[in-house]
Amino acid sequence: MSRKIRILVAKPGLDGHDRGAKVVARALSDAGYEVVYTGLHQTPEMIAAAAVQEDVDAVGLSIMSGAHLTLFPAVIRELEAKGGKDIMVFGGGIIPDEDLPALKQHGVAAIFKPGASTHEIVEWVEQVLRPRLESR
Repeated sequence: MSRKIRILVAKPGLDGHDRGAKVVARALSDAGYEVVYTGLHQTPEMIAAAAVQEDVDAVGLSIMSGAHLTLFPAVIRELEAKGGKDIMVFGGGIIPDEDLPALKQHGVAAIFKPGASTHEIVEWVEQVLRPRLESR
């Protein structure tokens, strides 16, 4: 690849717990990726607009509020509407196992549950996201 992988990390909705998102953003940055962290209380529209403007390859969402079945699809819809349909969406947070199939069906590429290591997330970027980008 001619440029570094760019990843936007966002906290959608009213959830104010951003420690995990900051840890993931730092780990991705330490692994050599360009990271944009949007901060708390972002709307799906704001996240998609930032992702397209920043020309990111992926968006990582951190959702602890229980609104994952609403927020993930909303961000994906907004990305598609703003010309970012090729931007891969992944995330983490408090997400019940029974909701994982619905999120996958909406286009969420990966979910990292509590206890996932930052190494696991970086490994996913290398094994899934990088090959996808290099094949374009």
